[in-house]
Amino acid sequence: MLFLDSFAVSCQSRAMALDIKICGLKTDKTLAAALAGGASHVGFIFFAKSPRYVEPAEAGRLREAAIGKAKAVAVTADAGDAFLDEIVEKMHPDMLQLHGSETPERVTEIKARYGLPVMKALPVSEAVDLERIRPFVGIADRFLFDAKPPKGSELPGGNGIAFDWRVLAGLDAGVDYMLSGGLNAANIGDALRLADPPGLDISSGVESAPGVKDPALIEQFFRAVRAARDTSAA
Repeated sequence: MLFLDSFAVSCQSRAMALDIKICGLKTDKTLAAALAGGASHVGFIFFAKSPRYVEPAEAGRLREAAIGKAKAVAVTADAGDAFLDEIVEKMHPDMLQLHGSETPERVTEIKARYGLPVMKALPVSEAVDLERIRPFVGIADRFLFDAKPPKGSELPGGNGIAFDWRVLAGLDAGVDYMLSGGLNAANIGDALRLADPPGLDISSGVESAPGVKDPALIEQFFRAVRAARDTSAA
């Protein structure tokens, strides 16, 4: 068991509303579908090699529709200050997600520079990988656990693969995180049953092609989440 009693961030009760982030949005139509489904967070990707990449100014235009409805998250990977400055200035995100090899010192610098909460993404394949969160405790506001990229992949996330969700059972209840990696309408019931996460992050699982979000798949995913939660509550 991984106990982190010193983790100060309060974790949302599992009995309350589940946070859901639809990530890699690029169009008005798919953003509208995410908001209609009840997304608590909407993510915009600023990693040039990703098929989900969007320009900061366009993300800023899109995120206006989410104001007062969902938190807008800027997703970066080892971005420099100049690019982060542009993203923050043009998009006005509510949160920064760091999906690269950022150190705890770098996370601290970014938080101080922008005064925004930070979600640190960490790759997971086995229980021992969860030990990597220890240096970030008290620094990162939230964690995102994603599957490790397959060999040869240039993308730190959004690869559509899952890890063994059962390893998350060893986390202390105070660890606030989002589960990511390979989620879709068909397996979300298993993910909720095995990991009982406080938040979900989905990208490729609601796409008809890499980088192409499908409003129908987004709606289907939210329906599957509701059905799984209704079943578990029965």
